[in-house]
Amino acid sequence: MHSTHLLLEEPIRMASILEPSKSSFFPAMTKIVGTLGPKSRSVEAISGCLKAGMSVARFDFSWGDPDYHQETLENLRTAIKGTKKLCAVMLDTVGAELQVVNKGEHSISLQADAYVVLTPDHKDKVATSELLPINFAGLAKAVKKGDTIFIGQYLFTGSETTSVWLEVSEVKGEDVVCMIKNTATLTGSLFTLHVSQIHIDLPTLTEKDKEVISTWGVRNHIDFLSLSYTRHAEDVRHARELLSKSGDLHQTQIFAKIENVEGLTHFDEILQEADGIILSRGNLGIDLPPEKVFLFQKAAVYKCNMAGKPAVVTRVVDSMTDNLRPTRAEATDVANAVLDGSDGILLGAETLRGLYPVETISTVGKICAEAEKVYNQDLYFKKTVKYVGEPMTHLESIASSAVRAAIKVKASVIICFTSSGRAARLIAKYRPTMPVISVVIPRLKTNQLKWSFTGAFEARQSLIVRGLFPMLADPRHPAESTSATNESVLKVALDYGKTSGVVKPHDRVVVCQKVGDASVVKIIELED
Repeated sequence: MHSTHLLLEEPIRMASILEPSKSSFFPAMTKIVGTLGPKSRSVEAISGCLKAGMSVARFDFSWGDPDYHQETLENLRTAIKGTKKLCAVMLDTVGAELQVVNKGEHSISLQADAYVVLTPDHKDKVATSELLPINFAGLAKAVKKGDTIFIGQYLFTGSETTSVWLEVSEVKGEDVVCMIKNTATLTGSLFTLHVSQIHIDLPTLTEKDKEVISTWGVRNHIDFLSLSYTRHAEDVRHARELLSKSGDLHQTQIFAKIENVEGLTHFDEILQEADGIILSRGNLGIDLPPEKVFLFQKAAVYKCNMAGKPAVVTRVVDSMTDNLRPTRAEATDVANAVLDGSDGILLGAETLRGLYPVETISTVGKICAEAEKVYNQDLYFKKTVKYVGEPMTHLESIASSAVRAAIKVKASVIICFTSSGRAARLIAKYRPTMPVISVVIPRLKTNQLKWSFTGAFEARQSLIVRGLFPMLADPRHPAESTSATNESVLKVALDYGKTSGVVKPHDRVVVCQKVGDASVVKIIELED
């Protein structure tokens, strides 16, 4: 990729920097995933998050029990009803995470230049300043003298007093003796342990993960499974088998979380198998030298964009965990993630235990919206068309034509009728500058015992794709029926656009729909 590809539309007008940001019905085209936890699980807090722009709620199972998360989810459902804002549910697995277990939950102070022993016997031993019990017996086999080990509550935010670097000084049987490199205090019941660039011989889906998916996941019809520590395409296939075996989850999308060099090495094959990618920059920032992280982000997001699969970036505004404003560097970083082509920004500690979950979401949304204004759509469009090549498939060609037409006539919105959600996702792949309202037409299906409508999954799953805003059509109209039905659904979609302020009189709107066997792109001009 040439560096010229990364340039913005030249020149960015100074005037646009001085213009106040205007708000619209959606805070930004880029989606925000919020992790719900202690500071963001009341109905009131979640309603605030939804109004501020969160469209996917993430439930992180590396802490908290299923009942705790269930309670949070019930509150989310109440908040969705109250705010009338759609939100998807993401279950995040624990995966092959190495953890230091602090059963007593007392804080542990570690002094620079002292020694501490890591021992696999975490069932009986208690964590102290001299001894840290861990959940993995193979550490002694995996490390050697001189290796660096990192321990912290949430990986490495740069505040060194809560995280510790260790250097392996010797291996004794299953124990690893380490020298402490910085004075730090560890607080909490679990700390993540990370060793650079070694293979951890733990399954990607632990027994606990499988159990959570087949009980909590099935019961709640999860939209997304975030697969922690994905290292091979095989991991994704394995998770997919588990989902299709577990009751009703064959529609759940799998987002592979890339957190280490092993996942990077197999990135292309993982991308082929997964429905989307989460770039876990916290862990990657430890596995990679810091100066390589941006390169990986740019390359990976580009690959996701060309494959038309959502890319989500994590760890963007760590400092907002305790502060009302991000640092300048973080604000720039959020904007650059958008300019790189990310679909979504994932907030972890900032919303989970941060003091300002709602403000964080709204700040990130504002930064995304500003970056979207100067996103070089033209260059991106050409790059995508060139990458897709010729002959294009029927669907690609319709999708790219719809976006091209919408940009040429300066349409205020693209409306796409879709039942599987694929057509709408393809339109979003070409990154139009205007929102895409995806009208999901429910399909009636039967399993011999009962009739049910599909559509809710498809609608919610577009909540993680940049620029895509779902709307569920009324299932009383069978999708295959007359053009009159299509007209009435279109009217509903336009009314929705009007009330939300996206569509005004005399605007042009591009509509993309199937009529019989043909796909049609049409441009309509609205009267008063």
